[in-house]
Amino acid sequence: MEEKKGKTQAIISYILLIGPLIAISMNSGEDKTEFASFHIRQGLGLTITFIVLGLLLSNFNIPMATMSMWGAISILTLYGMFTAVKGETKQIPILGNLFQKIFKTL
Repeated sequence: MEEKKGKTQAIISYILLIGPLIAISMNSGEDKTEFASFHIRQGLGLTITFIVLGLLLSNFNIPMATMSMWGAISILTLYGMFTAVKGETKQIPILGNLFQKIFKTL
């Protein structure tokens, strides 16, 4: 039943930009669950990917690239959020394994 305990933190972690920070603070201390930590790593990775890609694409005036980035990040975020709602720990396609390795200390 650890999934139910950390479900709120897991869902919040997918709110881009501020969500991972809120979820990290909620998942600290005695209430820390591995389920929430898994999703926090995924959400934090998506947020950082969003920021980095946004900064890179802002140097170019290519609307199709910007729309593609927004679409891909949106789809991956929704995928992660739905797996958190269902109580599953499925990695985000393509980048999920990398996020788990980079943020393994969270």
